[in-house]
This record gives sequence, structure tokens and C-alpha cells, in this order.
Amino acid sequence: MMSPTNGAQLPTAPPAESVHPAPPLRPSIAEVGVAELARNYGTPLYVYDAEMIRRRSRDLTRASGPGGGWDTVRFAQKACSNLAVLSLLRREGVVVDAVSTGEIHRALAAGFAPHADRSTSRDGLPPVHPIVYTADIFDRDSLDTVARLGIHVNCGSSDMLEQLAERVPGAEVTLRVNPGFGHGHSQKTNTGGEGSKHGIWHEEIPEVLKRAEWAGLSITGLHMHIGSGTDLEHLAEVAGALEKVALEVGRSLTTISAGGGLPVPYKPGEVHADLSGYLNLWNTTRRRLEGAFGHPLRLEIEPGRYLTAEAGFLITEVRAVKRQGTRKYLLVDAGFNTLARPVMYGSWHPLSLCSADGSERAALAEEVAVGGPLCESGDIFTQTDGGFVATRALPRAKVGDLLVIEIAGAYGFVMASNYNSKPLPAEVLIDGGVARLVRARQTPEDLVRGETV
Repeated sequence: MMSPTNGAQLPTAPPAESVHPAPPLRPSIAEVGVAELARNYGTPLYVYDAEMIRRRSRDLTRASGPGGGWDTVRFAQKACSNLAVLSLLRREGVVVDAVSTGEIHRALAAGFAPHADRSTSRDGLPPVHPIVYTADIFDRDSLDTVARLGIHVNCGSSDMLEQLAERVPGAEVTLRVNPGFGHGHSQKTNTGGEGSKHGIWHEEIPEVLKRAEWAGLSITGLHMHIGSGTDLEHLAEVAGALEKVALEVGRSLTTISAGGGLPVPYKPGEVHADLSGYLNLWNTTRRRLEGAFGHPLRLEIEPGRYLTAEAGFLITEVRAVKRQGTRKYLLVDAGFNTLARPVMYGSWHPLSLCSADGSERAALAEEVAVGGPLCESGDIFTQTDGGFVATRALPRAKVGDLLVIEIAGAYGFVMASNYNSKPLPAEVLIDGGVARLVRARQTPEDLVRGETV
């Protein structure tokens, strides 16, 4: 069958195999055997390490600098919205961002309150909104939901202001501003500049302030986010841009948000961002604005992938080993319906192998391409941006062995689909060496539920 999307093109003439010492096998995840997980829960299977999620959340909730720490860490739950993960983060003191009615309901189901508890106000700071709805539009369901529940709104377009004012007169709102520049690990994750639909254009702020005043709304928050996977140099530019807009908005502001985009190291040699340096930069901005306004400001950060990416693993079974000319392929039972990042962005994920029974074995490495089961040429996990097939060095595998796709805890399951009528995978959370099923595998009956003939 011809693929309806760009067919993967083979790069020119790399060797089919390169024999050298094999990378180590991965027998376990968070002290639980990979083979045991596959045996108990089946494959494909998403697995999350609870302790890694705690560690990354504490990187931010416990951060401090000369001007203080982040007052609020708000998780962009679109990165990983499993209820067990949301509940874990809530217990760590993290609050959430929601981009849809469904995400609002998920947050409520995970135990988050719909609106601010006045007891969270301290040191002259405003109370924390446990859930903030962030979007560029209101669909009718989301407008009904935020009005009914009193959810705080982060408006990405000026039309949202009048729509909200009709339903919630006198509401306090946050403005999401597009500063005119953006950056990301892919153009598809760049959320600033003229090529992005996100946010209110920075040059339109004076007119938007007038519209908010006419609508009777109070602008209490300001938010900027330029892209996902951005480097620290580009993230630092946001502070200056936000400060300029904040001075235009004026003393009604009580909260400023640095947005998200903190990079996560996927490839060897990549490193985490300098969190203390980033915090100090924002504290400097905060203090200048507090001096201009004469009152304290709450400082938020809104990470997504930083909190969950490294905690996630996708276990998939090798179901065929085949040679296509000079290239060798491992075909596994997960596809881009299970993990879409490689086909969407050309994203690189670390890969490791576990023998079918979890035992150690000596093996030479070989260069292989890894693909899935879908009737699509682009269903390849080892591809580069642009759809070119690449290879990786892995221990020599056989049918029944388990491939582990690592750093898959952000934009993994949440972007999964039923393409080719494939059921959604199960999800497991490991905490203290104990694995717990936190989402059952979808069944064939689930696939057709709600349909009629």
C-alpha cells in the first residue's frame, strides 16, 4: 500500500551493520524487570517512574535564589495527563494548566480544586489558581465550563475577552502575549513570532487593554511561552520582552509567568538547563517590576516535558527482523500511533534492548532501523527530521526481545491514536519498586463503542 504521507527516503549508503561492542542491555526500569512488566501488562506499554517525577518537580518547587524561588510551578498537563501522574504532582505542590475542557475534567478528577483558595495567599501575593485554562479560543464547551466552575483564564486572543465578560462580568484574566519571536527543537514546537498562531501579538497590547477595560475585565496576569525544547539563551529573551509588556499593562498585574520550554537532554552530550541561572534572571525581572508597581508579584513557571519526559519509557516487543537490501530492520508492535514524536518532529529517543526472558547475554551491536506495524512508510522510530530513515547501534535482537524507547514520558501517550484501528496501550506507574496499572489497555470493544451501523 502506498503511504498517504511522505514516504521515508533512505539516506545514501551507510553500512548495513557496524560490528562493535554492544551497548548494555536494560534489564529493569525503576527496579522492576522489563520482561516482568511486559509479561504482566503486555506490549506496547508505557511505564512511568514516580521517583523521577518527584525529583524533577522538586528541582523547581524547592529552587531558590537571591530573589527567592518560583512561587508557583504549573504543569502543562498536555505533556502527560494520566490521572495518577497528575495526582502525584499535586501532592508535590505543583498546580496545572489545562488547554481543553477535557483537561479541566482530568485535573478535577486528580483532586485539583477549580478555583483559588484564599488561604494560599501569603507575603502579599495573590492566591494560587490550581487550574488555569490556557487557549487561543473558547469553544462552546470550554466557555461553559470555565464560567460554571470559576476557572481562571489565560487568554491567547482578544476575542476571548468579550466572550468571557459576557459570561463572567468583572473576571480577572491573564494575557498570553506573543513577543514577536520564538524558538523550539522543531518549527512545529515554535510558539512565538509571526509563524505562530499562539498569543496576543505584542504590538496590539494597547488596543487589547482598551478592550479589556470596556469589557470590565481586570488583567492580573501576564504569560509568555516561545517554544518547547528551547535553549536557555532564547528562554532568557522572554524575561526582557515580558517586562516591557508588563509596564504597559501596569499595576493591575499580580502574577507573571515565565512559561515553559525548559530543555530536556535526549541525546548523549546534551545537558539540563541552568535552573539557578534562569531563576535568578527572572527574579531580577520580578524585583524591577515590583519596584515599579509598588506591590509583590507572584512568579510562575510552566514546564511540561521537564517534569515527566525522563520518567517515561515505552516497552515494545520485537515481532520481526528483516533485511531490505543492505539495511536491517527491527519491526516492533508499537508504531507512530503509540509514540508520534519521531514521525512528527524527527525526534531522537534513546533506545535499549532487553532479552525476552530478561536474562543477560553477550552480543555484538549492529546498526538497525526500527519501525512499527502501521501501513505507513513513515512508521519509523529511527528517522531524522524530514522523514529520512536512520539506524542505531543495538545488541543483536531476535523475535520476542523487548525494545525500550526511553525519555518517552512527555508527548507520548497523550498523542497516541487509534490509527489503523490499533487499541491505545496500557500505562503503569512504578513507585518504590512496585508497579501499578494506572490505565487499562484499550480493547477491541472500546474501539467501536459509540459507533452504529
